[in-house]
Amino acid sequence: MFEIKFSFNMFDHPMPRTFQNRFSTQYRCYSVSMLAGPNDRSDVEKGGKIIMPPSALDQLSRLNITYPMLFKLTNKNSDRMTHCGVLEFVADEGICYLPHWMMQNLLLEEGGLVQVESVNLMVATYSKFQPQSPDFLDITNPKAVLENALRNFACLTTGDVVAINYNEKIYELRVMETKPDKAVSIIECDMNVDFDAPLGYKEPERCYKAPEEPTVRTTHAFTGSGNRLDGKKKGIEPSPVPIDPSDIKRGIPNYEYKVGRITFIRNSRPLPRKTTEDVRRHKIACFQEDSEFIAFSGEGKSLRKKGGRKL
Repeated sequence: MFEIKFSFNMFDHPMPRTFQNRFSTQYRCYSVSMLAGPNDRSDVEKGGKIIMPPSALDQLSRLNITYPMLFKLTNKNSDRMTHCGVLEFVADEGICYLPHWMMQNLLLEEGGLVQVESVNLMVATYSKFQPQSPDFLDITNPKAVLENALRNFACLTTGDVVAINYNEKIYELRVMETKPDKAVSIIECDMNVDFDAPLGYKEPERCYKAPEEPTVRTTHAFTGSGNRLDGKKKGIEPSPVPIDPSDIKRGIPNYEYKVGRITFIRNSRPLPRKTTEDVRRHKIACFQEDSEFIAFSGEGKSLRKKGGRKL
């Protein structure tokens, strides 16, 4: 929320805000593009003020009205109404020129009849606007843009869709609320302004990502299959068979173990027990080998030849 200050002095000595007579008349209304003359009056489209004929000024000057002059515009055929100020009194007699957005609010066509009455409005203290497009969020400083645009307005009416021109683009804003009344004057006021979310705006969805777990990369060195020098393929070793706990047998504990002594036990397969018949057969086999063996049965060699002298 922010505060906008406006100042407007039409005369050096404004008249009191009480009046005895009321200005009320009907005009044929046209958009500003129908205004005759070489001058471009696009400034009318940028605000909330109308152009009236000179006879209106002559009549208003004879009435005890409040300055600055504010008017209520009513389309009796559609029962729509809005409020505005006056910019100039240069229109043809019986005709008034309105901004295009004002004619749309009143549901008026070119040449339609509009009732114009002078009114006295309370000074604004608060207003709320709703942009009619999310494009309004693209403006860098919407508060400053709106403050500058409202300088061309004299009053606000709850329910109106006003148009402001910025950077050669038209932005429409609906007046959602005004205080202290449904129609207020914004001349010489300190007004707090607030914005509603633009029409059709969707808040971006927030995605919460779970923290990623650290990835552990395992590098396998010397991957692949080996080759033998003889060209033969290496046999594939069978995968080990899991051991069943029932196959594990516990051994006999060493009851003679003493602290500080290391005992190395060599496992050996126990020899099968020999029967009497096996012993007898072994003795016979040894006896047969002894009977065939003759000790020193080879031919001896002597260093001295027989019948000769010694070497």
